[in-house]
Amino acid sequence: MQLTDIQMRDPFILADELTKRYYLYGTTDVEPWKIQGVSFEAYQSSDLKHWEGPVTVFKPESGFWGTHNFWAPEVHVFQDSYYMFASFKSNDHCRGTQILVSDSPLGPFRPVSPQPATPLSWECLDGTFFVDDAGQNWIVFCHEWVQVNDGEVCAQRLSEHLDAPIGEPILLFRASEAPWPKLLARRDGSNLVDARVTDGPFLHHLEDGQLLMLWSSVAPNGYAMGYAVSKNGSLLGPWQQQQEPLITGDGGHGMIFRSFEGRLYLTYHSPNKTPNERPFFVELEEVEGGLQCR
Repeated sequence: MQLTDIQMRDPFILADELTKRYYLYGTTDVEPWKIQGVSFEAYQSSDLKHWEGPVTVFKPESGFWGTHNFWAPEVHVFQDSYYMFASFKSNDHCRGTQILVSDSPLGPFRPVSPQPATPLSWECLDGTFFVDDAGQNWIVFCHEWVQVNDGEVCAQRLSEHLDAPIGEPILLFRASEAPWPKLLARRDGSNLVDARVTDGPFLHHLEDGQLLMLWSSVAPNGYAMGYAVSKNGSLLGPWQQQQEPLITGDGGHGMIFRSFEGRLYLTYHSPNKTPNERPFFVELEEVEGGLQCR
């Protein structure tokens, strides 16, 4: 199986040192928008070219709060376990990021708590995991433009075992701080055209100590992905936005991983239209203050 055979949005690669295998996760429901959510499926490979699967790694058990929009699973190794961060929604629950755990990269993943880690009254999505230099755990997520108009990227501290948020969320930046997102009509019925999307944050340390955050939005030519840089290496910034997106032409929601041979890769999906989306890999190189595709 090749990447061109896999319908997937929001691809995420876990390069697992224990098994020496690559695991590919993403939004895998055939229709992930309006109908009831089904599952998350994963694929595995030893060379990033030939893939085996799919394997169902999450299927909701009775009583799970999420019923729709099974989106953007990420899997991170932490405390000798595999933690999944994934977005869900239901008719009586705002969209939020739930944290799940398994002792295997192929699941089954089960919730660490009965509620999502993001604020219950906020429409949120695309939570990612980050551990700062002090060893503090964080979830970084998007407060959705459908609720706040100018989409936000926020950070929330997490407990030692990732089973509870600590304190209040902290605003890192808004979509309007970057020059490249397209203005969209608000979802509040006002007919104002000043809304901007944020989604898909992912954090990456540059070799010079700076911290980079990928994030995606809608640009004039379609879905796109840019990045911001925290020059002091702190999650709390300040964050400096790039003038132009890294990926254009209707592709985005990406992440960065390093191969077992030490090569740096970006993965993202394109195009941004169901059912045509496919995962792509592009080799990256670090340049002064940022990244560029090879």
